[in-house]
Amino acid sequence: MIGAIQTEVRRGKNESSVALIRRFSRRAKGTNIVSTMRQRRYYTRSTSKNVDRKRALVGLLRRYNYNTLVKLGKIDPTARRGHRK
Repeated sequence: MIGAIQTEVRRGKNESSVALIRRFSRRAKGTNIVSTMRQRRYYTRSTSKNVDRKRALVGLLRRYNYNTLVKLGKIDPTARRGHRK
């Protein structure tokens, strides 16, 4: 892992394991380890301009084909499939 932040917690003489875990979790929150790992986990790459343009062209083509079929009378525009109010 690149840029890893290490947190080290050592157990004291009379410290219980629950207190040790609590101290570790506090230190991990303080160094923002939890939030950075969640950001990495749910990271989605943004689409490039070329991909956006191609998708827009595909949408335009589909819309054009649909409108031509409506004009020809092959599709009834009032009876749309999967349309909810």
